[in-house]
Amino acid sequence: MNHTTTALDVDGVRVAYPDGPDERVVLDSLDLRVAAGEMVVISGESGAGKSTLLTVAGLLRRPDQGEVTVAGTSTSGLSDRQRTTLRRDHIAFVYQSANLLPTLTALEQLELVGHIRGERSGTARARALALLDELDLGGRRNQLPGQLSGGERQRVGIGRAFMAQPTVLIADEPTASLDPERARTVVDLLSGAARERSIATLVVAHDDAPARAATRRLRLAGGTLHEVVEPATDRAAAGSVLGVGARVGTGG
Repeated sequence: MNHTTTALDVDGVRVAYPDGPDERVVLDSLDLRVAAGEMVVISGESGAGKSTLLTVAGLLRRPDQGEVTVAGTSTSGLSDRQRTTLRRDHIAFVYQSANLLPTLTALEQLELVGHIRGERSGTARARALALLDELDLGGRRNQLPGQLSGGERQRVGIGRAFMAQPTVLIADEPTASLDPERARTVVDLLSGAARERSIATLVVAHDDAPARAATRRLRLAGGTLHEVVEPATDRAAAGSVLGVGARVGTGG
């Protein structure tokens, strides 16, 4: 695992929204670098611009100024189609509500990602089954989202992200709707995958669970990011959380 390889580079990004006759600057000359194998957790007040930052980092919107580089590819000169291809090939997302398709089983949710990536049906199914087993969901593979618990749905969403074999994984409040035990499971999966699969993982979170397992903690305020200095007690707790990170293989 190479901790020095920058997988995601956000350089001098500015985003502003109209506010009557003026404008409201949400991101202001913001810089962020996430290396392979890191899990960077960002916190901030509501309205600080966390979701905007994720949409920019995830190539879902263009910044007004600045540059986003993903897996060594500068995106400022890319067409919308080229940005979509880069996002498909290198970025995966985990959402607070999992955002599963209601008519697909857990297995089909993962298989669909493989099909979109152009994999043969047999290859996609084999990888999906292996990932579901790794996520302790093998016995739930034929269940629809409505038949799964909240924690199970979130694990399926994480499995779907892992199926994409991403360079960068972006998670928006992945534990916000879970109880503490299920939140710890999700955090262990994300932090373990970051380390073992060398995924650059960027998490926005309000709750403490992801922050305790972070490689770095940042706070978004005033349009820029600020390092969070961890108290010694937090560092000890982080070591405890990281010590039980789940192992998630490639399944292929």
